[in-house]
Amino acid sequence: MEGTRKPPSRLTGSITDVPGIQVGHATVRGGGSGCTVLLGPFRGAVDLGGAGTGSRELETLRPRHKVPQVDALLLTGGSAFGLSAASGVMAWLEEQGRGHPTPAGPVPIVPAAVIYDLAPERGRPGLEEGYAAAESGRRGSVQRGRVGAGTGATVGKFLGIERASLGGLGTASRRMEQWRVGALAVVNALGNVLGRDGVVVAGAQGEDGCFLSLEPETGSGADMGGWDQSKAAEIPEGNTTLAVVATDVPLTQPALGMLARMASAALSRRIAPVFTPFDGDLTFALSTGMVDGGFTSPAAFQQERLLRLGVVAREALEDAILDAVSEASTAGVQK
Repeated sequence: MEGTRKPPSRLTGSITDVPGIQVGHATVRGGGSGCTVLLGPFRGAVDLGGAGTGSRELETLRPRHKVPQVDALLLTGGSAFGLSAASGVMAWLEEQGRGHPTPAGPVPIVPAAVIYDLAPERGRPGLEEGYAAAESGRRGSVQRGRVGAGTGATVGKFLGIERASLGGLGTASRRMEQWRVGALAVVNALGNVLGRDGVVVAGAQGEDGCFLSLEPETGSGADMGGWDQSKAAEIPEGNTTLAVVATDVPLTQPALGMLARMASAALSRRIAPVFTPFDGDLTFALSTGMVDGGFTSPAAFQQERLLRLGVVAREALEDAILDAVSEASTAGVQK
């Protein structure tokens, strides 16, 4: 019951601070791409923001779906090719006897989403990498930066990949009362990443190495910081930010849908531009919490507390986005 929960222990600053969440990474042979697995089980929902989403099994996160929970979540490079890594995650889960019960045995449920990081002669995550990522899943601090699904990530590509900066994978965690809230982000955005002061911290670079903005300067309404609209057709397709927030607050899928939508505001605050026709941005919300064997409703949790939970989740996700690029090089990224 809520009233008997023990105070949370010290946070590590990772999404794995949420009880019941484990994270594992794998990289393709030769490097340049990889995948990341979050192991549950957990209840989930998703909010789609971009126009170029690549995904699998997202329907299992809809309130109308019969499956009450999912067993893992896969974030992967390799564009649509990388979705095959979910089969490796399923194989590992099946070996553990985990999955949705059926007369023929458990069927693991693994929603997945991709970033585009394809390049000539670069490998793509597949069954082998998905299995390895699931097998490496654990609690504790999560490896960050150019790892897992963030291995091939780049940011600030609206002037071309040669002007971009390195992206990556980041994570963070916070508390709200006795509950824990975690976030994880794979940042591979068309737009720049902005610090909390609004200044670009990773993104498109000019000839002098300084960051350029697609946003007009204050009051000018015209200066696009080096943006040449005639080059719009040359915008790289390789974009997308994958975001996850998780909590041990025992929320239903409809409530998790509200949480995902609120948390997705973090992308708008830390990435500019975002949710573009060239990005497949999406935000997952996960809950591992149970009360008396079931998931509570927004009314039972109280709408005001759900509101505060959404704010905390958004702040944690902002932290994760900044964490993803905090150690990235400011040097140009080659194709």
